[in-house]
Amino acid sequence: MEPQLKTLRNGLRAVLVPCEAESIAFGLFVASGSRHEDAAHAGISHFIEHMLFKGTPTRSPLDITQAIEGRGGNFNACTGEESTCYFAHLPNECLDEAIDILSDMYLRATIPADEFAREKQVVIEEIKMYADEPDSVALENLQRNLFPASPLGAPVAGSAASLAPMTPAVLRRYVKTHYRPDNTIAVLVGAFDPDKALQTLEAKLGRFARKAAASAAAEEDHGTVVPTASVTREINQAQLALGYRTFGLRDPRKYAATVLDAVLGRGMSSRLFQEVREKRGLSYDISSRLHLFADAGMFTVTAGLDASKADAARATIDREIARITTTRVGAEELRRTKEFLIGNFRLSHEKMTSKLFFYGQTMLAFGRLVSPTEQIAGIRAVTATDVRDVAREIFRPENRSVSWVLPKRNG
Repeated sequence: MEPQLKTLRNGLRAVLVPCEAESIAFGLFVASGSRHEDAAHAGISHFIEHMLFKGTPTRSPLDITQAIEGRGGNFNACTGEESTCYFAHLPNECLDEAIDILSDMYLRATIPADEFAREKQVVIEEIKMYADEPDSVALENLQRNLFPASPLGAPVAGSAASLAPMTPAVLRRYVKTHYRPDNTIAVLVGAFDPDKALQTLEAKLGRFARKAAASAAAEEDHGTVVPTASVTREINQAQLALGYRTFGLRDPRKYAATVLDAVLGRGMSSRLFQEVREKRGLSYDISSRLHLFADAGMFTVTAGLDASKADAARATIDREIARITTTRVGAEELRRTKEFLIGNFRLSHEKMTSKLFFYGQTMLAFGRLVSPTEQIAGIRAVTATDVRDVAREIFRPENRSVSWVLPKRNG
């Protein structure tokens, strides 16, 4: 059966994706992330994600966990710049339980004071954990440099200072204004009867209504890219994060940029892996990543390497970037790269949760059903000229920033 887009009585949109499986995956995608926050609420979306697992009027935190894990399932949540997602993966006979539990958390989380105080410390420890990871620090500083005037440059988790003044009442108010039917997508993937599933969704989610109050508008002016950042740590290996600010997810050049990313730094066959690691032994691990938001994005290259090899590694990366802006990708390399991307995409859709995130994230981004066929066709249509042209657009000096985390002894 084809995926179906349904709208509940209160305006909440639901994507139903029936398929052969032994399981179902259910998720709620909320258009509320760190870029919707002002400075006074930095990190609140991520904090709310944690607190929704801490009980409802009828379920304790342990009740929630045991209800999912007791059926052999798993559940989790994640917060990004533009959304928060809650999802569960269970045997297919547990559809009603999955919808009931996540709906209960979404609608009726109590955010009790004792759990709030403990979880605030947990989130602060999470922030400290990432601060101890040099690769995370390099990327965080790079993103701040690429979006210096925008919430896109702020850490998703906020900081200990921004979390300190928050109270349970502040979180409850934020949930009430952001967790609304018009701001939420429900996605169900797996073996189920669509009509029965829709009835269950209506019963659990279709009756609540919250007044629409638009989230903070996405900023169009992200500021002038800051070219460099460098910090030192008590570490043995230097961490490099080099990046360029790009156009956003709704730009039709996204397919060419995806192929560009794969040619340069996706997998062991990529140019950067072959040149930097295999031929020159400058890094154990090097890769690129294209991360697109609604109206902007970033193309990053990351590597861990000996500080004495930092200049040689960056020079090699820069040569490969320059080469792809001047010389078209050969026919065989282009064919192989597109088959890699399409095969990887198809294999990912063997997983229920990958299907779930595909439909949830594309619905949030485009407001319509996007099919896997459409994605594959977009990749297949990319030409060598498209790749060269998009490389020229992205790899402009004014778009570039370089972030280092260096060992103190060489700092």
